[in-house]
Amino acid sequence: MTTEIFIPHPLTRAAERLARRLGISLNELYTAALNAYVTEHQEGEVTEMLNQLYDAETSAMEPAMIQLQVNALGGETW
Repeated sequence: MTTEIFIPHPLTRAAERLARRLGISLNELYTAALNAYVTEHQEGEVTEMLNQLYDAETSAMEPAMIQLQVNALGGETW
C-alpha cells in the first residue's frame, strides 16, 4: 500500500544518512521505525489493560498454592 506523508526535510536527510549507514532502503528504515513505534504503544495498551484488571481483581495467591511453592523449595536457604 502506498501512503503519502510529509516528513520535515532535516529529518528526511537524517533518515537517508542512517539508511545508507545501515545498508537498507529508506522504505525499510521507515517501516522498521513505524513498526517499533506502534509496537511500543501497543505494549502500553496491554499494560493498561492489565492494570485495570488487577485494580478490579486481587492478585493474591491462594493459600494452598503458597504452601505448594514453599514445599517445593524444600530446605533451601536463600
